Amino acid sequence: MSTDSDLRETDTEARFDFKKKQQAAFRTDKGLTEETVRMISEDKDEPEWMLQRRLRALKQWQAMPMPGWGPDLSEVDINEIIPYIRPDIETRGGVDDWTDLPDDIKDTFDKLGIPEAEKNALSGVGAQYESEIVYQNMQERWREKGVLFCDMDKAVQEHEDIVKEYFMTNCVPPSDNKFAALHGAIWSGGSFVYIPEDVTVDMPVQAYFRMNSEGMGQFEHTLIVAEKGSEVHYIEGCSAPTYSSFNLHSGAVEVFVGEDAHVQYSTVQNWSKNTYNLNTKRAIAEKGATMEWVSGSMGSKVTMLYPSTVLKGRGATDTHITIAFAGEGQNIDTGAKVYHNAPETKSTIESKSISKDGGRTNYRGLVHIANGAKNSSTSVECDALMFDNESTSDTMPFMEINESTVDVAHEATVGKIGDEDVFYLQSRGLDDDDAKQMIVAGFIEPITEELPIEYAVELNRLIELEMEGSLG
Repeated sequence: MSTDSDLRETDTEARFDFKKKQQAAFRTDKGLTEETVRMISEDKDEPEWMLQRRLRALKQWQAMPMPGWGPDLSEVDINEIIPYIRPDIETRGGVDDWTDLPDDIKDTFDKLGIPEAEKNALSGVGAQYESEIVYQNMQERWREKGVLFCDMDKAVQEHEDIVKEYFMTNCVPPSDNKFAALHGAIWSGGSFVYIPEDVTVDMPVQAYFRMNSEGMGQFEHTLIVAEKGSEVHYIEGCSAPTYSSFNLHSGAVEVFVGEDAHVQYSTVQNWSKNTYNLNTKRAIAEKGATMEWVSGSMGSKVTMLYPSTVLKGRGATDTHITIAFAGEGQNIDTGAKVYHNAPETKSTIESKSISKDGGRTNYRGLVHIANGAKNSSTSVECDALMFDNESTSDTMPFMEINESTVDVAHEATVGKIGDEDVFYLQSRGLDDDDAKQMIVAGFIEPITEELPIEYAVELNRLIELEMEGSLG
């Protein structure tokens, strides 16, 4: 007999691991050449300056070696990836009325719950399918206050001055790493968010990224500019169905947090187990600014993700709360980077990782406190929970302290789920699986507390499914 919990888990699993017949208006061949880059830029009708940035990034990609540290990336062959697929919709840049989407794309996002989330919890929604945004909408009250929320391709055309100033110039330049260079050459889609001075957007803004096609790469770019005294919470969701060949996700996120502004960036990603998730995310925080990163990484075969913040102005603050879950065949390598470049700056990093069935999690972090960043403070806490003796969990914190008048703290714990804890909960009427799920729910509570209730529930359900091996 099926329980309500069984039905919820089945529904959640069905929401993510379904496939649609591929429908494309335009697609490139596999591989990456100068011709490919020019075709993408031409299809988007981009200005010459953007094409030239793409071509410079391509040369950097070609010259840079693959990372020689971290997870094994030997399977990642760009010659086997389709870098660009434009879905078959009539309106370039997406529609602002959900009913105008083609039935197959609409059905995909209906299953993922995007329209319902928009109605109940969000100020604005962007939905990306394959390489382009297909739907974008923002509540009228925020438009009236000057808030801009559109896809990046539209932003290049309509907000050129802002994009030209900030896009991959000094936050995430293509020279940062090989996959940032790859992204700079073939990026497509993503979100542009601009919050004017002293405007507080009190409901989250969301973008959802869906890869549907086998053997493709998704390279969306997110650019957030929060002016002085403004505030916004941006939520990013990601998923893909499972295929036998690998997919590649290599997005980039750039966040500019103005003086006394506050940005929270939350991610709940559930890529399928054939996806390599190789992202670059970075923020620059000015005087008195606050940047918060909340990340949940469950899916993917391999994840390499280290959100970073440059605390540029006096009194700027940075917070990272992350959770990673690795099951059989998964290597989830995540962490955080913080650069204290000004006095009286503060950072807090709290990392939670769970591994089972031979999965591997790793916290890889860097805290740098520059000479002259007096009276700064940092606290790093890494907690790992393992289900069995086959699983692996490591912590690799690295601290560069070049200033004496600072406060630095680090704590790390690694342990297995205790038999006595499970036994105690079983003595209170729970079976083995429910007991372990309750322990894990308590373990990840610091993260779920930071998310709107709809997303906290979703995160807990995804963790439950991962524990059962039902996803991917």
